[in-house]
Amino acid sequence: MFEIPPIPDKLFFRIGEVSEMLGVEPYVLRYWESEFPGLAPKKSSSGQRMFRRKDVDLLFSIKHLLYEKKFTIEGARRALQDQPGKDQPRKSAPARQDSLFGGDPLPEIRKELADLIKLLS
Repeated sequence: MFEIPPIPDKLFFRIGEVSEMLGVEPYVLRYWESEFPGLAPKKSSSGQRMFRRKDVDLLFSIKHLLYEKKFTIEGARRALQDQPGKDQPRKSAPARQDSLFGGDPLPEIRKELADLIKLLS
């Protein structure tokens, strides 16, 4: 993929720090926050945005898609949704019982139990 520059070993980053790391203005980060649902920094008691490391990683991905790959906002949003990530579980259809067992498993279980009872008697 692309290489993310080293990120300082901290739990939270203020918007100014993240802005400097990415090389974009803080208003760009606030705009991306409104456009990308996976990006939701916490706010401190004073209202300051506090980005976690996973937010910073996501922001680097967004910047890469928008600035280097020339995606539109919508295209970048779709690309991030299609790409299963650590925080983004892969969407799959729930497994149905009959697809796992080939129908109702109870008759087979009853037959095996009956065979066991015969063996033990």
